[in-house]
Amino acid sequence: MLTVILGLAGALVYGAADFLGGLAARRIDVLLATAISAVAGLAALAVFSVVVAGEWSIEAVVWGALSGLAGTVAVALLYACLAIGPMSILSPLTAVVSAIVPTTWGLLGGERLGVLAIAAVAVALVAVVLVGFVPEKGAVRPSVRGLAMAVGSGLMIGTFLILVDRSPVDSGLVPLLVNRVVSSIVMFAAFGVAVLLVRARSGSRRVAGVPARATAPSVRRAGLALAVSCGVLDATANAVILFGLRIGELSVMSVLVALYPAGTILLAAVVLRERVAPVQWIGLVLALTAAGILAVA
Repeated sequence: MLTVILGLAGALVYGAADFLGGLAARRIDVLLATAISAVAGLAALAVFSVVVAGEWSIEAVVWGALSGLAGTVAVALLYACLAIGPMSILSPLTAVVSAIVPTTWGLLGGERLGVLAIAAVAVALVAVVLVGFVPEKGAVRPSVRGLAMAVGSGLMIGTFLILVDRSPVDSGLVPLLVNRVVSSIVMFAAFGVAVLLVRARSGSRRVAGVPARATAPSVRRAGLALAVSCGVLDATANAVILFGLRIGELSVMSVLVALYPAGTILLAAVVLRERVAPVQWIGLVLALTAAGILAVA
């Protein structure tokens, strides 16, 4: 029961973090928003680690660093594939793959689920697709490149869960701290390279008489605040999921975490007044049904 609660809580907090991250990306550069989010998450985890004791070890550092690399690649591929679109297909595809990979790994590693639990996992996977499905008028078919990056992102998200799950039980939040350090370094390095490229291009535009576009200070400050909030929520979700993995099965947690689009959709409906499609409501109902079955099973 506690595993299900932690899995759903982690998914909802993840969804909220993605929602804030999306708002931040509208106001400031995507790479900058992601880098600031990583640093904010690192700070939050440092505070959490004061309360949650953990043993530093080579294993904890190694698995944390590897999960940081996997998570960074996952985010980069996710943003890239969603930029290509269509989101209505690529987003749920990423979520489903991110659930299938660790679920398969857990079952191959010896995890055993009863018939009822297996049925619940299957229902949850269907729910992931329905929740992430956003009907679009005149939606185009995804390109091979978009599909490949969506699958790659899902594989990396699943790999992240597997790597974190392998960290020592007594390590507390140490793996996540190392994860964030690696992510912060990689993302700020990527942002630095992007800035240099943009400056080079804007310089050539100025020569041609085209001015560079500037962002209003108030908009930029709002974007920075949203990125910080995103990082804190994302770190909180990571901590919740880590505890869930340590007390429950990887196969169950990974499917529950893949329901993270539900949090984003609900917030978008409440805050931005975005319409929730009937098929998405069906997905939410199925998700709650699957969670209830898993709790009983």
